[in-house]
Amino acid sequence: MGLFSKKEGYVGVDLGTSGIKIVELANDQGKPRLVTYGYTEQYVNVVKSDSQETLSKAIKVIKQILKQAKVSSNRVISALPSFTVFSAIISLPNMSRKELVSAVRWEAKKFVPMPIEEMILDWKVLEETKQDDKPEVPDAQDLKSKLTKDTPINKLKQEKPTKSLNILLTAAPKNLVQRYLSIFKELNVRLVGLETEAFALERSLIGHDKSAVMVVDIGGLNTNISVIRDSIPLLNRSIDVGGETITRTIANGLNVDLERAEQFKRDFGMATSEDSSQQIPKTIEFVVSSIVNEIKYCFNLYQNQSVGNTKPGKAIEKVVLTGGSSYLPSLPEYLSKILNMRVYIGDPWAHISYPEELQPVLRELGPRFSVAIGLAMREIY
Repeated sequence: MGLFSKKEGYVGVDLGTSGIKIVELANDQGKPRLVTYGYTEQYVNVVKSDSQETLSKAIKVIKQILKQAKVSSNRVISALPSFTVFSAIISLPNMSRKELVSAVRWEAKKFVPMPIEEMILDWKVLEETKQDDKPEVPDAQDLKSKLTKDTPINKLKQEKPTKSLNILLTAAPKNLVQRYLSIFKELNVRLVGLETEAFALERSLIGHDKSAVMVVDIGGLNTNISVIRDSIPLLNRSIDVGGETITRTIANGLNVDLERAEQFKRDFGMATSEDSSQQIPKTIEFVVSSIVNEIKYCFNLYQNQSVGNTKPGKAIEKVVLTGGSSYLPSLPEYLSKILNMRVYIGDPWAHISYPEELQPVLRELGPRFSVAIGLAMREIY
């Protein structure tokens, strides 16, 4: 829908697993302001299919949303799904940027579970630390590796601590990146940035909060879990369980159609009842247990292992829920009780200015738009 300003801004495009979401924001004296938004529940699987038919369909659907929402800007930021991107924190000795380029690529071969030639690498220096010994370095997908012990650096006996660099390494499949580039090229828009969903969620849901926060993004087909500290996603995991999984489990268990099962899910959620309808929350609880187990695993993974040269230090203080399926009735309360921690649904509109009369509808749509909002905020906030 078109709103109230035609001043050019930035457009966040989220090609999610349960539809496509678009948000345009303008820079209003340093604060993001909503210009327009739009979405469709049509899902075009550009991740798994590179056929011309799939790409053409994606282009057509996005073009329709841009037109219907009356998007005025042609500056677009999009994101690759979390489960398609590999990320890790690696540690390297302090060296020149020219040397870092070669060193990062060499280290990437040890961490990335695919041929480097098939990946596009991106990296960012996080911080400079002092160390006596180089610790074990886990990555975001729980793949462990150690620096080889026969490197000249480890052979040197040093009496004083040496400086080293913590580097965020990201690797994405070249063919998938090319797919995204071709889609936006055909749309005749300027792709300003292509990043990972975790950074977009950090931007829209956490902002300048430097504490350790877990973000649980429950989509239609997948649930993505990120641990973010000091504005950096340190751990990212994904499981193939989402809102549709719950709906189908209810449909199969009660022998009803998907539409009825979806209504049951939205009516009952995690609420308990003394009557026969308690079967529905129990069925939902069975599916949600997979998400709970993954959350607990991520807690342990973060707390028990160091990241680069940085020990966990800050304990995870809260869990922020987002995604279209996070509005499952009583889910925050259910998770809060199990995890013994504050759990709440994040508000991606918190840092956005918009007409007050839109608050009810935007609040309802919020969890679905967290990624798209975070993307549009990238060049403003």
